[in-house]
Amino acid sequence: MALKSGRKLQPSRSRRPQIFKNPKAAFALALISMDALLVALIIAYVPYTKIDWDAYMSQVTGFLGGERDYTNLKGDTGPLVYPAGFLYIYSAIRFITGGEVYPAQILFGILYTINLSIVIFIYVKTEVLPWWALILLSLSKRVHSIFVLRLFNDCFAMTLLHAALATLLYQKWHLGLILFSGAVSIKMNVLLYAPPLLLLMLKAMNIYGVISALACAALVQILVGLPFLVSYPVAYISGAFNLGRVFIHFWSVNFKFIPEPVFVSKQFAISLLIAHLGLLAAFAHYKWCRHEGGLFKFLHSKVISALSSSSSSGLKILKEEHIMTTLFAGNFIGIVCARSLHYQFYSWYFHSLPYLLWRTHFPTLLRLILFVGVEFCWNVYPSNIYSSALLLCLHLLILWGLWSAQSQYPYVEDELSTRKKEK
Repeated sequence: MALKSGRKLQPSRSRRPQIFKNPKAAFALALISMDALLVALIIAYVPYTKIDWDAYMSQVTGFLGGERDYTNLKGDTGPLVYPAGFLYIYSAIRFITGGEVYPAQILFGILYTINLSIVIFIYVKTEVLPWWALILLSLSKRVHSIFVLRLFNDCFAMTLLHAALATLLYQKWHLGLILFSGAVSIKMNVLLYAPPLLLLMLKAMNIYGVISALACAALVQILVGLPFLVSYPVAYISGAFNLGRVFIHFWSVNFKFIPEPVFVSKQFAISLLIAHLGLLAAFAHYKWCRHEGGLFKFLHSKVISALSSSSSSGLKILKEEHIMTTLFAGNFIGIVCARSLHYQFYSWYFHSLPYLLWRTHFPTLLRLILFVGVEFCWNVYPSNIYSSALLLCLHLLILWGLWSAQSQYPYVEDELSTRKKEK
């Protein structure tokens, strides 16, 4: 009888959730739980500082009142400069919270935990970091502040973007593009991911798949902006997608050492744009498309495959590490070349920093020093010529580490097709 009962108990032990058998996943779950507790304590005991909340609510009030001319949607910080997805998100927040800050903080605390969970899922799935390094994702004072003490729209944009990146790990390119476009509709900085994302789609799909995925993204933008596009299209497009905005020199965390007349000049902006495009082209040619013979050879092969009659030509499965390295590095290049980075912009790339650091050849101690150094610069308030110069140096060092790192083969071998051929 004892033997029988023992046999009956054995299957129950084998049915334990896999998370308890994976030390990294168990640590990740514990980390998320502890960080959620920390967020609750921050909301309860750290004073909230109003920056853009009143402006957000004023702009939402005008929208809910029936205003569709973007030039008339204003707050105390100026006219509305975000796409229409921002209005829908904050209209929902206003409906849920009544426009009150404290319940909104709780909502953003939940959002912070969701975002952290998605990011940790990406890290666990790609297995780039050692398990203990996941704690770095919870150590930013500035990012906690951005989410639950400032309530910036960057938080929603980046959470939706990270959700898009998670779907791309499963090669769900159409769904990923829909989520990506949704993130763009909240804040335009997400477009920094667009160049490397397009390159990855060209690698993973044929030209028809790429066009259909881009059409899905375009459709999202049309549907989101439809109430404004049918009434005041020029005002909406020029206001929500203004690429020529000049930020205030005082609030810039980077390039503070540049004199203000130079900082706001068109020549400086053009120089940074050239550097941005040049770095993207260099990384695409020598790093991201190295195994395809370079960027130009790869594009040539895609043109040839598009002209061929085979609809399945060029369909390949990309490695998860290649997807995330390309996307995070492409976004980081945009960060390095950005004319102005305000404090909330740290959320644009903080969650990718540990990943990027562990893709370099640097020793672990130097990776940690670089991480702490970047965090330090973002917590200097107000920023000064020394902190901004240090931040630029740290960024350039990380970028050099990514450039000098060995490029890995980007494609997953199709074992199933190989077995079929052998049979």
